[in-house]
Amino acid sequence: MKLPAIRFLLAAFCACAAAASAAWPERPVKIVVPFAAGGATDVVARALGQRLSQAWKQPVVIDNRPGAGGNIGADLVAKAAPDGYTLLLASPAEVAINPFLYKSMSFDPQKDLAPVSKVASAPLALLVHPSVPAKTVSELVAYLKAHPEGTPYASSGTGGPQHLAMEQFRVLTGTNLIHVPYKGGAPAITDLLGGQVQLFFSGLPPALAHIQAGRLRAIAVSTKDPSSLMPGVPPVSATVPGFDIENWQGMFAPAGTPPAMIAEMADEIARISKDKAFHDQLVASGAAPAPLGPAEFAAFLDAERRKYERLVRLSGAKAD
Repeated sequence: MKLPAIRFLLAAFCACAAAASAAWPERPVKIVVPFAAGGATDVVARALGQRLSQAWKQPVVIDNRPGAGGNIGADLVAKAAPDGYTLLLASPAEVAINPFLYKSMSFDPQKDLAPVSKVASAPLALLVHPSVPAKTVSELVAYLKAHPEGTPYASSGTGGPQHLAMEQFRVLTGTNLIHVPYKGGAPAITDLLGGQVQLFFSGLPPALAHIQAGRLRAIAVSTKDPSSLMPGVPPVSATVPGFDIENWQGMFAPAGTPPAMIAEMADEIARISKDKAFHDQLVASGAAPAPLGPAEFAAFLDAERRKYERLVRLSGAKAD
């Protein structure tokens, strides 16, 4: 084939590729949230989805698929077509914790999911039911040791960051706690409000209204340092050295999704993160924008996986 013909074909191919990229999305995009509606990840997904829909001029549908510590929803995305129409908004559980908790999984987060962008970050709040008299972490530890028969605590699902955070707390404080898993933060808070459980490391979005109304008491945050999202509430690490858990949300696509499409998604999330209305909406619900591009997010994930592998081993936590 002559050189001009080759150049013509290459130009035509590039033009077609550009046109295909420009055409996306041509139909509704689904964001799978692997937890129940009303939880921390769901709140962030709906705020982000609304703005992505405006930017893409296509509906963005939030699809809640709770269960198995987030694995059910993540597996659905891992096995979806890599065409940009099925995405995952994940927490640390599905991508950084579960591989070390479960003997086997139906997908490999590192191989089957492509990091797009970190989206939001928040501490977990250590909540107690008003029947628990403790107002500080040291008072809580004393209360728990005075009840060696065990105190029930909630999690958003076996193997999630809330579960692992409390298991870490149990190990480091030498207290006896009884795990009661739920399918998401909202039902866990419902039973905490009802007194069926006494403790919960909660994401902030579903908990703030109850904290502000005095129905639940927040005695500490899970991050190493104090959080501007919870002014006046000290970190657990001030009493329990070495404790540090961040509750974040990140966007993933099925592995094999074109890099140009992933970059386009990440750029849009970064743009949305700078929007004051989006920032204020997240802060009002107890989270904060925390965008990282695909490469930075991948490096962050590597560090998170190393951390959680160590914490799972230390805590002895196992998936049911």
